[in-house]
This record gives sequence, structure tokens and C-alpha cells, in this order.
Amino acid sequence: MKSLRPSLLFLLLPFVAGQSGSNSTSTTSTSIASSTSDTPTSSKAASSTLTSSTLVTTSSATTSNSASTATPWPATETGPLTLPISEYTFSPWPTPSLAPDPPVFPATDPLYPPPVSADPKIVPDFGPAWAAARAKAQAMIANFTVWDKVNITTGTSGRCIGNIGAVGPFPGLCLEDSPLGVRETDFVTAFPAGITTASTWNRALMRTQGLYMGQEFKGKGVNIALGPMMNMGRVPQGGRNWEGFGADPFLSGEAAHETVLGMQAGGVQATAKHYIDNEQEWKHTMESSIVDDRTEHEIYVQPFMRAVMGGVSSVMCSYNLINDTYACNNNKTLNDMMKREIGFQGFIQSDWGATMATLSAVVGLDVTMPGGNDSYFGEDLVAFVMNDTISMERLDDMATRVVTSWYFMHQDENYPPLSFNANDPLDPATNSHVNVQSDHYKVVREIGAAGTVLLKNERGVLPLDKPKTLVLVGSDAGPPTSGPNEYVDQGGDPSGILAVGWGSATDNFTYLISPYEAIQARAREDQTSVSWNFNDWDLDAAGNDVIGKEVAIVFVISDSGEGYITVDGNAGDRQNLTAWHQGDDLILAVAAQNNNTIVVTNSVGPMIIEPWVEHPNVTAIVWASLGGNEAGNAIMDILYGNWNPSGKLPYTIAKSQMDYPARLALGGTATDILSINYTEGLMIDYRWFDAMNITPRYEFGFGLSYTTFEFSVLSITKVSPPDYAETDLISNWEDGGASPIAEGSSTALWLHMPAYQVTFNVKNTGSVYGGEIPQLYLHHPASAMEPPSILKGFTNIELSPGETQKASITLSRYDVSIWDVVRQGWARPNGTIAFSVGASSRDFRLNGTIPESA
Repeated sequence: MKSLRPSLLFLLLPFVAGQSGSNSTSTTSTSIASSTSDTPTSSKAASSTLTSSTLVTTSSATTSNSASTATPWPATETGPLTLPISEYTFSPWPTPSLAPDPPVFPATDPLYPPPVSADPKIVPDFGPAWAAARAKAQAMIANFTVWDKVNITTGTSGRCIGNIGAVGPFPGLCLEDSPLGVRETDFVTAFPAGITTASTWNRALMRTQGLYMGQEFKGKGVNIALGPMMNMGRVPQGGRNWEGFGADPFLSGEAAHETVLGMQAGGVQATAKHYIDNEQEWKHTMESSIVDDRTEHEIYVQPFMRAVMGGVSSVMCSYNLINDTYACNNNKTLNDMMKREIGFQGFIQSDWGATMATLSAVVGLDVTMPGGNDSYFGEDLVAFVMNDTISMERLDDMATRVVTSWYFMHQDENYPPLSFNANDPLDPATNSHVNVQSDHYKVVREIGAAGTVLLKNERGVLPLDKPKTLVLVGSDAGPPTSGPNEYVDQGGDPSGILAVGWGSATDNFTYLISPYEAIQARAREDQTSVSWNFNDWDLDAAGNDVIGKEVAIVFVISDSGEGYITVDGNAGDRQNLTAWHQGDDLILAVAAQNNNTIVVTNSVGPMIIEPWVEHPNVTAIVWASLGGNEAGNAIMDILYGNWNPSGKLPYTIAKSQMDYPARLALGGTATDILSINYTEGLMIDYRWFDAMNITPRYEFGFGLSYTTFEFSVLSITKVSPPDYAETDLISNWEDGGASPIAEGSSTALWLHMPAYQVTFNVKNTGSVYGGEIPQLYLHHPASAMEPPSILKGFTNIELSPGETQKASITLSRYDVSIWDVVRQGWARPNGTIAFSVGASSRDFRLNGTIPESA
């Protein structure tokens, strides 16, 4: 591993134990005072967290990727940091006060978001909708008892994966997985994974998938969908990376924003998860992510901030510790960052069993799941409130936030009743088998194709043009041997097409189209002779079967999932980044006998493909990710040119696993808390490769097309702020000042309204219709100590052969700012900020400079 250049190292303020750095100033709604009140009567309530465990430190940038060779560093600390039993007063957070003013800042109802745009210029203002909903919620709970309010904040048993019981006029809530569709029921759509949707780089498709998912959740009677998931792909082996939107905060943030807007337009409350720094499955309940303040703000918080700007109703805190404090017990991340800086108006819920203390209520946790009286809330929370350890005002705030989100989404207005039983899907009394699929398969197929990335296409072998003979090789080409739902939560070794990972982020396939079925149907039209061999293990037979065939297509996979299921030794996280089922050897066996070998991968993330990528007989590589119900049809659409490839990689494919800045951190006994140092800081994924001058196999943002594009005529102009804008704050920023420490400071209108508009021409210089994804990367001055290039904009454009169109990418002040750890705000760095527009993170076509402030 190459060492980080000294010029890229920087010292940042402490960010531990739920406290800001010593030189920073922050506001909080919680104050701590000495208390003479009685200790709560519940023995569990009197203990504010788990008993101490050994804390083992490890740098994930230097830890071996093999479980058998991982050696942790010596123990350095003895347990998580906690709050003392005391008396905690509370003052409600201020509500948004800036008046809406269209067209830039229109008052927005979550059921009617602004139209989707390839170049968004609107900052939706959900403030009036939140305020109206809060007033109704406050009126509802005004006469509730302490137990009534506690019951709203404490999960209970029911027919969904999570349940909040009915209290008086409040009917209760159903919370249900997953980010891909409605889990544990029937007649639903299995949408493409988040990583596939991110690979489209297409906001309209992101929004549409969110909308259709929201409609299906609502149609089943679910109030709260437990998605989207927006953790970063910091560790390429991370088991749940496929649920999220890739390894860049801007791309992930835009995908989260559009998905939330879509889901809530469909009527369901969306949940932004897992907040925050939840980047691996191994010991994810017993690991502390050590993250500096600047990295936290610029990388890991951004997707959650964009979800909040999309009006998200709920945020789920994660299992892990953050700087030695559990995520659901962390005052800095919950109160100071989420509720103050970002101005979140909804409620924060725990992941299942992630509540570690009753005093988590003090630091910002509003709801515990799955709840019950052994969850630190319930009777324990009542005891803490009754003896004034936790104030009645804070309990009111907790219950109000839950009911506010319900009103905010108009779920008091003829919302469908719950129609299924997640705990007993076969019970005829509680399952109505409501079909909510509609024609959603169409967008599943479209996203599956648009999210497929063409990595290699030698001699233009694709698209296929009525080949006379064609052979399919590999189990991934065929249907699963025991049907599409052969394993519970897809938790087993795939015997057919890999269309989703495993774990709670799955839903049941109503049907599943494999490449075998889709290509067979196309072969009938073309009168192509098709053969197949789904045996991954008989290499001699595979080689013999492809001899003399015009086209040989080899299908390989790499799978992962949630850590409660282990598949072939992979406890959620991948043990390595190689193809499963000896896929490398299978490809080489076929390529040795056929000079037109096309490789199709269905993978949860990046793979190391060096053994065969440069083989002269491997003529094309189609990176298909996880396509959902219509996976086979989407692959066929790409292979035959029904869809001209336009997908781009949402992560880097390296030449070696050792080239990545972070790897899976292993080791530790059952009682150890691993301390995982995010030593790479801002340099995740492609940023690290650029900073270290490491050549990847395929860079972030890369993707080929069946046509070619030319970029020209670059221009950038400053956008004058409207008269109503907070001009004093804009002037302060332009003069080098930072955003103020205030409620909603990171989501303020002046920071996010259009500030610069970049325009350029794109021409289709090829012979077929196709789409391109122009990308904009900033290059900050060296003094800013930023990565060499950072994505800050993208758009999509579709063109006929020879056609030229003007494209635009709009930048905000937030986009060109960095987080100032001393002033605790967003500021424009001193010096010249350059930018490039191009087709990937390493294919820049046009270059310019951000105008200096006036």
C-alpha cells in the first residue's frame, strides 16, 4: 500500500463521545445539570449503556482481507462512552422560519414534489407542511398520558417487522422492510438494487423507482418503509453495499434525494438509514468507527442531508459506535448534526435492538425498535420521565415527532389498511394478498438496462446482430433450480441468476426472468441456434461446449448480504473480491476455446477481474449488477442493442484489492469492540486512486456506449441571488466567511440555491441513438487539502446520430464549499477552484474555473 502524501494529510478537531471539538461552538437542545432526584426504579434503566467491553483498535486501511490472517492491534480502551445519570432539561428545536418563495424555494407538500429534472434548480421547502403537521400532532397529544406518549415512542408486537401501537385517536403505524420492495408478502415488485439504480446516474429513473415503491408500500397498508439505504461503499467487501448508491457522497446524495421524493409522493414515509458510518457487517454491533469531523460532514453525512432536503420522514440510527459512542446514543450525530445542523423535523428510530440506553432519548433518539419493555424505553422511559431524569418536554417532543410525520404524509386521510402479516404470510385471516405490482415491471426492466455498464467492447462485437449460434455458460445464466425464492431472504448460494443480495433488504420475487429465458425468446425471433451449460464446475465440458459457436456468453457472480446469514463462509461481507463458483477459471476455460467470449457479471459491487480482463478472446464485458424481477430481460436488452448502454460505474474497479484505501476490519473476540480508524479521511474510492496516482482497471464514472460523444463550447456564469435571499450570509461566504452555527445551517436556502451554471454542448458523433452522462468534477486549490477531483454534478442527455444539444449543470455554494472544522461551518476555500466536465472521473473533455467572488 502506498503511503498518503504529506500534502494531503491534515489535522482535524476531536469528534468523540458526542462532543464537538474543543475549539468549536455548537448549540444543543439538551442541557446537563447535577441532579438530586431519585434513581429510576428499573434496574436496567439505571444503567445507561452496556457493560464495558475491550476496545481493539485497527486501521482498516492496513488490515488483511482474510479472516484467517487478520491480527488486531492491542486493546487500548475499555468500553463505550456514555451519559451519566443526571437531570436533563430540554428546549424544542426551532421550526423553519424562512418564507417560501418560488420558483427556487416553493412551498412543497411531500405528496406533490417538484418535477424531476436532469439539472435540478429547485430547493423544495417542506417547512410549511411540517409546521401544519406539527400543529395537528401537538393538538392530538395534548391530553395524552405519560404512558400514551411512551407507547408512541416504543415499538410493540404486531403484523409488521416493526409496529407502533394505537393510542387514542392515533391508529398506530406499520414499519416494513425493504429498500427494494415490500418484504415478507406477496404480489409485489422486486425492484433493482440501489447500486443498480445508482449506476443509471439518471434522476428521472431514481425518482420513478421511488414513486412505484412508495405506491406499493402504501397499497399494502405500510406506513413507514425502511429505506432507502445510503451508507457509503467505503469498504468494497461491505456486505450491504449493494443496498446503497455507491462510493461517492454526491452521487449517493442525489440518488437518496430523488428516491425519497419519489417514495413519499407514493404516500409512504421513507426512512434514511443507517445513520451513520455503518460500513461493514463483521462485528457491526461491536465496532467503533473513528471518523474525523471534516470527513464525517463531507462524505458520510451528505446523503442523509440530501434525504432530509427531500422531506424524509424518519432517520434510522445504526448499530455501530461512532468515535466510541453508540450511534443511537450519540449527542453529536443525532442532536447536533441531524436535528440542529440539518434541521430534521421528523423522528429518529433505532435499528432493531440498537438502543443501548434509556438516556438515548436525551441525545436525540425518538423511537426504539422493535420495542417492548426490555428495550430501554417502555416502562424504563416512564420511570425516567416520572423522576425528572428525562423531561416531560422531551417526551412530548418525541411523541410529537412521530405523529407529525404521520400527518405530514397525510396518512390520516383514508390510508389503506394493513393487508398482510409479515410474521405469518400464510395465515388466511390476516393476509388479503393485495396485488400492488401494476405495470412496475416496465421501470424495473428499464433501470436494469440503464444501470448496466458496458466495460469492454472489442471490435464492436456488441450489440449482437442475429448470430447463427450462441452458447450460454454458467449457472447465473439460468433460473434458480428451486424457484426464485429458494432461500429465506435469499440467504443461500445462488443456483441461478443473481438479481439481489441477501438479508432484510430483499423482498419476494413474484417471478424472475433469467438471461436464459430472455435470450431464448430473442433467439426465436432471430432464428439463432442456442445451447447452454449451467454447470460452473465442469471446466472441460464448458470449454468443449463453446467450440465452433459464433458467440459464447459466460455469466459470473459475486454475492453478499446482511451478517445474520453466512453463505459459503461469507458472513455478510465478502471474504474477497473474486468471482464466485470459480468464475475466473470458467471464463478462462471458455475463452481458451472461443474467440468471441462475452462476460456478463451480476455482482453486488466491484470485483478483481485481472485474470481474464485482457484475454484477447474476451471481447466484451457487461457489468449488470443486480436487476430485480426483470434482470434477464434487461441483460438481453443490452446484448442486442434494445437499450444503448448508458450506465456508469458508481465505484472504482481496481487491479488489486490492495489498491483500495479501506478493507474489511476483522479480528476481536466476542466481547471486543473493534476500533476502525477511517485513516483515508476524504480519500475514499476514486479520490484515493487519484491522490495516490494508482491506475484502476476501470475508474469511477466509467461506461461505454454503442455510439460516441463529443463535448464542446464550455461556459460558466454566476447566478444572481434573488432579492429575497439571505444576502448578508451570501456576502459573508463570498468574503471568506463560514456558514453560521444555527438551526438548519447545513440546509439553508442561501447555501443550496443555484450559484453557478455550467453549460456545454454534447454531440452524438456515432451512428446510433444513445445517451451520455456528463459529469462535473471540482479541483480545489492545494491549500484546501481536498482530493484531486470530487464529483459535484452530473446530468443525462439523449441524442440521435449527428445531433448536438446544450447541457447544463448547476452548482450551489454548498457544492463548492468545504467543511471548516474550526468555525464549524461551510466555507469557500481560498484560491482558484477549477473544474472539469467529462465522461468519467479520469476522462475530462472540458476545463474551466469557478468565478471568483465579487
